[in-house]
Amino acid sequence: MRRRISRPVLAVAALVFLLTAGAGLYVFEPWKAFTDTAVDEALPTVVISAPAAPPTAGSSSTPLPDRGPADLRRGGFVSGEHATTGDARLIRLADGSTVLRLENLATSEGPDVRVYLSTRPAAESKLDSLGPDAVELGSLKGNLGNQNYAVPAGTDLTSFRSAVIWCKRFSVGFGAADLTTPA
Repeated sequence: MRRRISRPVLAVAALVFLLTAGAGLYVFEPWKAFTDTAVDEALPTVVISAPAAPPTAGSSSTPLPDRGPADLRRGGFVSGEHATTGDARLIRLADGSTVLRLENLATSEGPDVRVYLSTRPAAESKLDSLGPDAVELGSLKGNLGNQNYAVPAGTDLTSFRSAVIWCKRFSVGFGAADLTTPA
């Protein structure tokens, strides 16, 4: 004797399947495995102007020295859970602000991918965790290209050892770069 499944049971099973599939699509965003977002931002420039006071006797009208961007630290990315290449540069701008610049970045897209400064070296922060006192700089703008992230004013840069591309949703590092003083 063959037992038939009733329509209400089939309707509930179909609803459960659709809800589960929808939740899986929301969490994993599988289409990002097949897409790329390229970003090509220029290095920010800041113009420092001379004081507005008129020149006094004996003073010269020479312009201020060019205090352009200066590399504080830099490093190359090493892969974590995803193949990641490119360079990370901590740059002090002429106005005293600091940006983390990612250059020639190539990594995977993913859900909820963020950029961090980590107190841990790249070998640890790309796989295990970001470490205590990590600073989030924002969502990854694109998985390819050149991009800038403002470092919050007052951040003590001496405690940070690496820049990390991190998937916040799954707590996994895509890649990290040790930040060392340039030669």
